Amino acid sequence: MTNREWYERACRSLVGGVNSPVRAWGAVGGTPRFFLRGRGAVLEDAEGREVLDYVCSWGPLILGHACPEVVRAVGEAAGRSTSFGAPCPGEVELAEAVKRRFPSIEKIRFVSSGTEATMTALRLMRGVTGREWIVKFAGNYHGHSDSLLVAAGSGALTFGVPTSPGIPASVAEKTLVLPYNDPEAAEDLFARLGKDIAGVVVEPWAGNMGLVPPAPGFLETLRDLTARHGALLAFDEVITGFRVPEGGVQQRIGLTPDLTCLGKVVGGGMPVGALGGGAELMDRLAPLGPVYQAGTLSGNPVSMACGLATLEVLERPGTYETLEARGRQLEEGLLDAARSAGLPLSVTRLGSVLGLFFSPRVPASLEEVKATRGDLYPAFFHGMMDRGHAFAPSAFEALFVSSAHTEEQIASTVRGAAEVFRTLAPQGPGKEGRS
Repeated sequence: MTNREWYERACRSLVGGVNSPVRAWGAVGGTPRFFLRGRGAVLEDAEGREVLDYVCSWGPLILGHACPEVVRAVGEAAGRSTSFGAPCPGEVELAEAVKRRFPSIEKIRFVSSGTEATMTALRLMRGVTGREWIVKFAGNYHGHSDSLLVAAGSGALTFGVPTSPGIPASVAEKTLVLPYNDPEAAEDLFARLGKDIAGVVVEPWAGNMGLVPPAPGFLETLRDLTARHGALLAFDEVITGFRVPEGGVQQRIGLTPDLTCLGKVVGGGMPVGALGGGAELMDRLAPLGPVYQAGTLSGNPVSMACGLATLEVLERPGTYETLEARGRQLEEGLLDAARSAGLPLSVTRLGSVLGLFFSPRVPASLEEVKATRGDLYPAFFHGMMDRGHAFAPSAFEALFVSSAHTEEQIASTVRGAAEVFRTLAPQGPGKEGRS
């Protein structure tokens, strides 16, 4: 069957033909590809066409597809049982592996997704402080739970408004939305409402509007404000956690949040999320504390084995050095190709995660991201796909490099991008930005 035939068949049984909206290619147009298998950095679709993968399952596949050590660990775990619904050694071992990387984490609660991790973080912050209001930032995505699927309202105090039907206004109003990278706005909000704020949740590098780095002093201001006003600070490192050799962004910059939300790489491609923090705070969760959270498949033995095998391979000497080198090669190659084509382009990078913006400078906020030439992205996406290179089907998503990508594969991607950039470029020399 062709991709189109699979998609038409899927539309008769699945909502929109997909199980997550961005997979429908609505932002770029065309028919989604249905993939049959992956090996290393290469995917094969239903029509037998191969592409180099820079989506990596939206980040988890930091070792590439079907890494032998991971496949072996998953097979062995599944052979013992796919689920116990009871404690298993794997969840203890994975928790210990995470703690070795994140000194801010003394205890962990495993869940089944990043969405569930952030949802639990909010409940814990509210339950511990006895306050109701949460602060988030425009352009940060923390999953689709009611309290976080919220955009900034028009009022001076930025009371949230639902971004989807089905979310009660009374729930959204308990979420306060501020501009990302605006410490002054955060200071003003806490000066007025600090005693009522339970906590702040933030992506330390915003990975869902491209990849936007924090401005100097922004995260430090959030840490200071929450500490002074008795609120809690949660870092959503679902995307950034394990993408650098340090324990996430927090270790790289030397800043300690109260809570850390993890996902993606920690599950190695299986549905895993995690919430971690200091022991005293985490012990407020059931069964030790009054804040309830539960999940039948939390700590699933197959998922734990997948995540643990992934982290063990990452700990091998040279793995992160390879990831850093490949990420830098793609970053510099794309910038050079755009410059040669006379196309304004900015690229941000955190280890092996990259953001690409059709703009002469790196944006710092959602409004600045929206002001870039995102209208060029669909043509770029299809041009790259036609040349055998799969980028995210949305201009607002990050790119991911795996340790399975080779120098020649990335060089091939850069050559393909150079061709596509020439078809997009206006007259005159381009400028590029870097972060």
